[in-house]
Amino acid sequence: MTQTIVTAEEIATPSGEASASSLLQRVIMPRSGDPMSVRSLYMDERTGIRLTTLPGPVGAPPARKVDLTGSAVSARRLRVVSRTSLTVPEQSEVSFGAYFNAFAAGYWRRWSRLTEVHLRLEVEGSGRVDVYRTKADGSQIFVRGIVITGPRRQELDLDLDLRPFEDGGWYWFDLTTDTDDLTLHSGGWYAAEKAAGRAAVTIGMPTFNRPADCVATLTAIGEDPLVLEAVTAVILADQGTQKVRDEPGFEAAAAVLGEKLRIIDQPNLGGSGGYARAMYEALDTDCEQILFMDDDILLEPDSVLRAIAFSRFSREPMLVGGQMLSLQARSQLSTMGEVVDRNAFLWRNAPGTEPHHDLAEYPLRQTPWLHRRTDVDYNAWWMCLIPRVVAEDLGMPLPLFIKWDDAEYGLRARGRGYRTATVPGIAIWHMSFLEKDDTSDWQAYFHYRNRLVAAALHGPDSPKALLRDTLKRTLRHLLLMEYSAVALQAMALRDFLAGPEALFPTLSTVLGEVRAERARYDDGRPLDSATQVPLSELDALAAQVFPPPPTRKIPIAKGLARSVLHNLRAPNPEHQMVPQRNIPSRQAQWFVLSQLDSATVSTPDGRGVTFRRRNPELFRSMIKHAVAQHREIAKAWPELRRRYRAALPELTSRDAWKREVFDR
Repeated sequence: MTQTIVTAEEIATPSGEASASSLLQRVIMPRSGDPMSVRSLYMDERTGIRLTTLPGPVGAPPARKVDLTGSAVSARRLRVVSRTSLTVPEQSEVSFGAYFNAFAAGYWRRWSRLTEVHLRLEVEGSGRVDVYRTKADGSQIFVRGIVITGPRRQELDLDLDLRPFEDGGWYWFDLTTDTDDLTLHSGGWYAAEKAAGRAAVTIGMPTFNRPADCVATLTAIGEDPLVLEAVTAVILADQGTQKVRDEPGFEAAAAVLGEKLRIIDQPNLGGSGGYARAMYEALDTDCEQILFMDDDILLEPDSVLRAIAFSRFSREPMLVGGQMLSLQARSQLSTMGEVVDRNAFLWRNAPGTEPHHDLAEYPLRQTPWLHRRTDVDYNAWWMCLIPRVVAEDLGMPLPLFIKWDDAEYGLRARGRGYRTATVPGIAIWHMSFLEKDDTSDWQAYFHYRNRLVAAALHGPDSPKALLRDTLKRTLRHLLLMEYSAVALQAMALRDFLAGPEALFPTLSTVLGEVRAERARYDDGRPLDSATQVPLSELDALAAQVFPPPPTRKIPIAKGLARSVLHNLRAPNPEHQMVPQRNIPSRQAQWFVLSQLDSATVSTPDGRGVTFRRRNPELFRSMIKHAVAQHREIAKAWPELRRRYRAALPELTSRDAWKREVFDR
């Protein structure tokens, strides 16, 4: 690739002779009113950046990151004209080396059939366009520079090689002005060849009492003409009591979508039941792609087009996943990609990635680990595109209600030769998991049962590592006085042992049973505030001092031994009425709670508290029962695997879903 500086006339595209015919990714601007931190996802408007060296992810070399101290900021001078155009004033510069506008070349190199990409820009005025690329380690390389002489409007077409991106890397461009303004009327990354198939996507979205969020998403789909043109249908499985049809703004959104919008009212069958209904109905349309999306998201509409384009240019049919940005802190990239540990059979962030990475503080250009290609096992269904041919081959989601349905589908796809790519620049905003602890609330049942179901289908021959992990979690729950979570775990293990035959019959009833079981325990009945029980008598200093976590094996082992012994002793009766401590959620660790007789613990979202009281009898009986259940599963594992695998075709067939669920 040459490093040259040419004039715009040398690379201008004559009208009607565009060499790039298929749009891959538009250059898009932030929404009107977006805060500065969110603008950083679309463009890097800062100059004078200094780099510092900070530790990278575990096992990775140190990462260079941006230090904004003393930076000059030109952001307030740039004028965003529309979602696809902006003006750069004189003596200014802006880089499009940002999350939504840089081109993730490493992913296109790995998964698509393309060997080159075209950057097309429609500009007016005078200035410069400079194109850069990176290597997988984040090293930046100047590629081409173009001098633009105004004032007439002109189109530029730059062909760029995709071959140097085997392990990762990005392309982007910068705009710089001197004495005149420069307007970018439109821009995009294109392929010189036509895409396979059609852009014909059916969007499937289950919802439960999120009408305002759903209306916002329907509006976002309808207000973008290119997105609306690509959508064949929007299937909304409304499973709540607060109906989307009754929400202000629905009629206007529905009018734009017209006959493309289809709302299906059904009982609460959880995410898997909602997505299954969406897939069932989508396969009766003429779509070529099925796009799953959560109901509680903020949509960047261009992500829909990008997912479709990536799918149509992939070498072979594959699942295309969107990344998750934080809805509470919208400049944060919450999840870069996820994998499944096949031994302990537990999902986790992909190696070498940092969750909750703030792109406003540490931009793409200054964060080397973001330039490595991240490979995944599956993509969560907050946004995931499934080609029709894949859905027809693999069948429906499992009837799991919630949790592990998306991971299981990705593993099922991989087992049949269909891979998944979680692609940067394709994303939605979703509530961050920092404000959730769904492993200990009512969802604990589904975490445990469905993890075992997925492991029986796709996991190891021996469940030893998995069962060791779940038994450790039992002990942790008990030390945290989370007796309801242990009770739900026992339900989950019982129902897993019952076999696959129980999954369909309990799909619509299991949630009620789970909630009733959880409500039997103190920690399963949240209060609005700690003021609803007597406050701890600790003084202000003692109440805010917590022991540090043990970090070495011997102190951890001794601490666990003391904690277990303490939990076997009778508690002080006075502590059953007055909590010893009022503990913030982030401080609710086993080495804190396991030494107490009682405590109030705030919920992760800060909306309430639980009053937890130690119960030695429950501790003994629950740990004994858990050990017995784990032994039973270990003994029956080969037979359980055989039964679940034999039942998979029936559990995922359209006919079975229709007969067992939708027609009832």
